[in-house]
Amino acid sequence: MKLKGQTAIVTGAANGIGAQTALLLSQQGANVVLIDSTSCAGTLQAIQSFRGKGVYLECLGEIRDKEFVNAAIARASDMFGELHILVNNMCICSIHNETPPSIDQWELEADVNVQATSLFIQGVSPYMVEQKYGRIINISSVSSCGKERTFTTSKDAVSKLTKQTAKELHEYGVTCNSVAPVAMANLDEVTIHQTGTAASIAEAVLYFASSRSSYTTGQILKVDGGFCIESLN
Repeated sequence: MKLKGQTAIVTGAANGIGAQTALLLSQQGANVVLIDSTSCAGTLQAIQSFRGKGVYLECLGEIRDKEFVNAAIARASDMFGELHILVNNMCICSIHNETPPSIDQWELEADVNVQATSLFIQGVSPYMVEQKYGRIINISSVSSCGKERTFTTSKDAVSKLTKQTAKELHEYGVTCNSVAPVAMANLDEVTIHQTGTAASIAEAVLYFASSRSSYTTGQILKVDGGFCIESLN
């Protein structure tokens, strides 16, 4: 297995992209640390179903709380030793099927995304620097769930943070990349009409988490079924 014996911290692991990513990393041999504000029972059940001897740790709390973030990372280190992979999955891809969210709600979600991503990078970086190895993968968004709305502020902030982290940590053997999926509600409207799933995004995360991406850092990979080429038509 590609990640046998490694430890992966996955935030937003209760459902969606985070849950699928945690499951895939576990299937590849990683010990997984599931972090969310709500129960990850469904994710744990899936991990146990596919990998009966899968090793995991669940940490529930406020992802913008620095004390919680540092405590969760320290707990993971105490349990598993080295920390090899961080997947920051606080992306704002929620589907609002009924009343569209207000501008303030969008801005709040974007702010949460950037704050939490930054806190987890700050918290895990010293461990990775000390061991001279690490894989940090941030999840951002290409577009929002509304047809025209884009997450420009959040996307740009996460992209900038990804590149800055990659620049600061590359000499220590730590890479930092970003996966930018189209929001799930738009997946049926993309140009190529591919069916986008959380599994497709998790596969992209797996590439950045593996040794195959050792020479790749500071990159933003769009996994959007062709959404980004609509403007070329």
